[in-house]
Order: sequence, then C-alpha cells, then structure tokens
Amino acid sequence: MEIIRADGPCPVPEVGAAVTIGAYDGVHLGHRAVIAEVRHRAEELGVRSAVVTFDRHPAMVVRPESAPLLLTDLDQKLELLAGTGVDVALVVRFDEGRATESAEDFVSEVLVGCLAAEVVVVGEDFHFGHRRQGNVALLRTTGAEAGFTVEGLSLRSATDVGAEAAAIWADATDAVGGDAPEEKVSSTAIRAALVAGDIERATALLGRPHEIRGLVSPGDKRGRELGFPTANVAVPGEILMPADGIYAGWFMRADGTRLPTAINLGRRPTFYEQAHASLLEAHVLDFDGDLYGERVAVRFVARLHGEVKYESVEALVAGIERDCDRARQVLAG
Repeated sequence: MEIIRADGPCPVPEVGAAVTIGAYDGVHLGHRAVIAEVRHRAEELGVRSAVVTFDRHPAMVVRPESAPLLLTDLDQKLELLAGTGVDVALVVRFDEGRATESAEDFVSEVLVGCLAAEVVVVGEDFHFGHRRQGNVALLRTTGAEAGFTVEGLSLRSATDVGAEAAAIWADATDAVGGDAPEEKVSSTAIRAALVAGDIERATALLGRPHEIRGLVSPGDKRGRELGFPTANVAVPGEILMPADGIYAGWFMRADGTRLPTAINLGRRPTFYEQAHASLLEAHVLDFDGDLYGERVAVRFVARLHGEVKYESVEALVAGIERDCDRARQVLAG
C-alpha cells in the first residue's frame, strides 16, 4: 500500500482512483466492507483504490472537549488499512485550517487534485467539511462538475456490490445481531461495547480482537513480589481501554512473537484506596524474560471478571492463580 502524506500540494496523479473518505478509527467490519467495494469499483474501472483518512480524529480539533478516545493510533490504522488490500492511503493533516475548509474546497484539493477521483464510495450518512456541511448530495453535485460519480452505501441495504464486499456486509450484519435492529457497525458502537467490558461484542464488530499498543515501562514490581511478574504497558492517553477487569489475551512482542497472557486492567484496589488512573498489566503466562523498553501490543480475547478487592495478599495470590488457569483454558480453546 502506498502512503501519501497530504501536508502540501499533491503531485499530479498519473491514473484515476476509486476513493472512500473517513476517520476509519478501528478499521472495523463496516469500514472493510466499504473498502472492499472501493477495490471492486477500482478493478472495474482499471484505476487505483484509495482511502482518504486523517492524521488525527477530526473531533480532536473541532471539539476537543468531547472528542472520543481512539480504537487505533495512526500507525496501527495504516497497518490495518494495508491489510485490506487497498492501493493508496492518503493521510490528510487535520488542523484548524482544515477544520474551517469548505466541503467544496476539500473535494477540489483532495479528491480531484490529489487522487483524480473517478468514483467516491461513502456511507449514506457521510458528512465532511466546515461544520459538516458536505454530504452525499453535495458530493454528487460537485462530482457531476468534476467528473466523478458517488455511491452512498448503507449497512442495512447494500445491494449490487462485489462478492468480497457482500461477504463482509453479511459478517457485519451478523455482528450487529437481531437484538438491536437500529444499531450499525460503527466505531461508536465498538467504544460502547469496550467501555461496558463486552469484549465478545467488540470483537464481533471489529472483526478482530481489540488491540492496545504501548511501551513496557517499569512499575512497582508488586506482581514479581507475588510470584506473577507483569509487563506494565504505558498506553497513550488518547487510546481507549476496555472496562477495568481481568482478561485473557495475547501479548505481541516487537519481533512478532505471540504469547498467552492474563491481563489486569484497573486500579489495584487491594493495595490502593485511590488511584488516579487504570494501569494495563500483562502477566505473560509461563514466560521468564526481560520485556522492559519493548513496544508491544496487547490483544483482548475474553473478559474473565471485573476487578476485585481482596481481603488479604494470600487471597489475592489465590485469585491470580485461578485467573491464570482460566486464561490458559480460554486461549487454548
């Protein structure tokens, strides 16, 4: 996948493109279905497939006081986008100037100038530009003048799409389930599931386990003193962590090694009456080695239970042993 950083004027593209636009936080099933359709249209037209995304979530600039925590940082998002098979990711710098740019100027500069768009594929509720004044109708109007067509897709009514996109739409519809007929696969729905500790639902909507990345940093070594050393993962403040609790998951080392892990996410109430923030501590099962300084990823597979305040250190150790045994069972299955 070619990555283009749109920090200034773009080089004139040699060929056109089928394009989609969005924050693409999480690159979930809904995103992947749209991208699969973009790739299908690109193949039909003999052009490149392209995703236009941003170097930060637009809400961080437009409304920072209520901006959502992120499912993925930019590097992880680009890795996930590359995994979809799309040809180009155009990363647009989103700053105050971009926030006040008109929808028409964005179309002219980015879609036409940078990518020579021939077809634009977006969700039917897509909005963009200053004060979200751009929408599918505006895209169609400007596209008629600029020479591209527009397709607005709906999770519930997508028809006449490529086979790959249709299969992903089917998976996305299954992930939504019959108990919430109005809900769509969305980053917002995934955040809600994670905040509730519903890892199974978040995994279904993402199409993969939720993953958090960070640097292994020194802690207070309580885990080692108890016989269960942990890797303390420093998580950037803008990244969303699931609800506090005990989880089974995978610990991904920098060299690609995947290790089974019991995860404690919380404020350690057995030792502290108050803590200012939750910590992500990963006890890598049956592992003895130095992890300090490694940039790692932690993948959440299942929530075993909520955080517990034990009456004694002995009770805590017994609880950790049970959690480790349960994590082994879950990950072996």
